Amino acid sequence: MPGDTTRNGRLLLGLLGGVSITLTLVAAPISVPLLHHRTSPAQEQKKRQKALEKELQSPYRRWLNGPVGYIITPQERAAFLKLTTDAEREQFIEAFWERRNPNPGSAYNEYKEEFYRRIAYANEHYSSGIPGWKTDRGRIYIMYGPPDEISSHPSGGSYTPTPGTLPYSGPDASTTMETYPFEDWYYHYIPGIGENVKLEFVDPTLTGEYQLTMNPCEKDAMAEVPGDMTGCQGSVSIGPIWNPTEVMSPTQLSGSGSASGQSAMVTSTMMPASMDEFNRLDLYAKIFQPPEVKFKDLEAEVTSRLSPQLLPFKVRVDYIKVTDDTVLTPITVQLQNRDIEFQNKDGVMHAVLDVYGRITSISGRVVDVFEQGITANVPQHDFTSYVNQKEVYQRIVPLRPGHYKVSLVIKDDSNGHMGSTQIGFDVPQYTDSTLSNSSLILASKIAPLPTNEVGAGPFVIGGTKVRPSVDGIFTPNQTLGIYMQVYNLGIDPKSHRPNASIQYKIMKAGKDVLDQTENAATYKDASEQVTIKKMLPVRLLAPGNYTLQIKVTDNIKKQTDTQSASFRVEPEEAQGVSHPRQAEASNEPGQG
Repeated sequence: MPGDTTRNGRLLLGLLGGVSITLTLVAAPISVPLLHHRTSPAQEQKKRQKALEKELQSPYRRWLNGPVGYIITPQERAAFLKLTTDAEREQFIEAFWERRNPNPGSAYNEYKEEFYRRIAYANEHYSSGIPGWKTDRGRIYIMYGPPDEISSHPSGGSYTPTPGTLPYSGPDASTTMETYPFEDWYYHYIPGIGENVKLEFVDPTLTGEYQLTMNPCEKDAMAEVPGDMTGCQGSVSIGPIWNPTEVMSPTQLSGSGSASGQSAMVTSTMMPASMDEFNRLDLYAKIFQPPEVKFKDLEAEVTSRLSPQLLPFKVRVDYIKVTDDTVLTPITVQLQNRDIEFQNKDGVMHAVLDVYGRITSISGRVVDVFEQGITANVPQHDFTSYVNQKEVYQRIVPLRPGHYKVSLVIKDDSNGHMGSTQIGFDVPQYTDSTLSNSSLILASKIAPLPTNEVGAGPFVIGGTKVRPSVDGIFTPNQTLGIYMQVYNLGIDPKSHRPNASIQYKIMKAGKDVLDQTENAATYKDASEQVTIKKMLPVRLLAPGNYTLQIKVTDNIKKQTDTQSASFRVEPEEAQGVSHPRQAEASNEPGQG
């Protein structure tokens, strides 16, 4: 047909190099098919493959090549690469997490949330010129969680191995060696791997990037010094798995290494079986294998009915980068206690709230559903002050960049009053090249967590508990907390630390009340990511409205980023005394 001929001509020019000239073929009867326009099956397959590769230069490729790569099985990876539409990929990702859900069919996937919390912790503690999740320590932490014990030697120096352990396996061995910085992680048990697992990480470049090693001599700083006999008994640790004078060859292990048919060891003591080179090779092979999953096909249908706004509350949404493809999204709800009905039960004022939430994507797909009871119990003699305080609930959800809607319903069990709201929000897309930051969070509480609480529960970001102030109102008896993560700072090749200034300004009515500048290199664990955690006594500020501004200037990348947040200081009698412990305790799992 003439129209088809014209389209084919234009298409052909586009395939030949994107020439901007448009060729229109003359419409004329053609009795012979245009066979030279047809492509072979191999060419069609190649064309489809190129189109697929182009499609996967998208968030889906970043998802596949991100930390999920540590836990995805080869079969799942192969299946994902065969998908041809975004809808299929979305369904795959949902099924991927559901297969790992400890409570199949439940909207709350503890495995998924713990996975992304571990990534956030790794980024905060193991970054070394690359994001923490990409480091060996970060990968092991993400896959297996915190070790049961850590033996840390951050400065290296003189080290005497425990007798009977490598690199000196004799029971009386006590030779001292000079080492690079290293850490030994001990796990009592790892499913699928075994008991008493020891992993050693060494920083041979002195840059803060610890590398997992099979070789106990890798930490020996003097192994390659000619004539030195202090480390690894003078043997070079490069080449074999570790010191060749400590390891039997396969022929020795089979008993054929000597004329007498007995095993011939160079040293007098055989290594423990758990530490010989073959067992360590096996451990090294297993430790990076994705964990087994149970494949299930489950569906969950959730419906909700929103009620009129009878119980008022406020909502805040924040964003904390985990990877380019995943953002921890804390959703914080705040209510005034004076809007809640309390009942006196034997001298204790008691209230119960039910919280229901549903997060949907722009297409209407349900991404997450949560439901929890909040219980408040206050002694009657403390109730007068408590009623002027605030109750806070938080749900942290790992989300991919994009537009979402959260629907929230809160019910007061005592009187049946309910409040509801729907809020749209955009999860930002973070990249590795541009200076960027998390949400600037003004908090009523910022505190480090004990090791056994890291990565668990509401208000937790990495190893820190951050309780946002949803309404941004503070009283003189409180402390104003400032929390923000800064990403993609340039790294000085000599110092291996960032070179950036961080300026803090607090302004009232356009005038500076506070102006302070710090160097990012002075921050703890400073790398391409730094975490700002500041506490300011509110009593230093007079009542009124304020603006906090944080300006980050990267002197290496020559990039600048500025964030600001507003807050208000009110007299104490206007808001009452805050008791964060009581408010947070009501939001802990298992309450209500």
